[in-house]
Amino acid sequence: MPSLIDRLRADQVSARKASDKDRTLLLGTVLASLKNKEIELNQEPTDAETIDVLRKQIKQRLDSFEQYTNANRLDLASREEYEIGVLKTYLPPEIDPEEIRAAARDAIAGGATELGKLMGILMGQFKGRTDGKVINQVAREALSEG
Repeated sequence: MPSLIDRLRADQVSARKASDKDRTLLLGTVLASLKNKEIELNQEPTDAETIDVLRKQIKQRLDSFEQYTNANRLDLASREEYEIGVLKTYLPPEIDPEEIRAAARDAIAGGATELGKLMGILMGQFKGRTDGKVINQVAREALSEG
């Protein structure tokens, strides 16, 4: 099975052949960020590291979308929304928060009664498979219940 980076490269070539300028530019931007990550790591990023880069790209676009919406620049906001949609297709399906809650309850039962320790356990299990904010929120809820 090809790596996520290989899939992104292949999709960029397909977009270029189809004269889809928006998608070509977006994938070029993502691949440039991945190249920077490769230089930082001295090796090609793994799929998990690639997903981290994609999540950062999505977060940047969400911030831009919010700013454009607040400034009533709906043309620019819709472009950001389009790019977010394209980037999300490369992410794995989100984990059900209930699965994270169950893992949090198990960790708390195992002695992880502080947020830092609980987050360390949960991030080890779910990092790259869901947003860290979701994990943090579930961890805080689980600690307040317990």
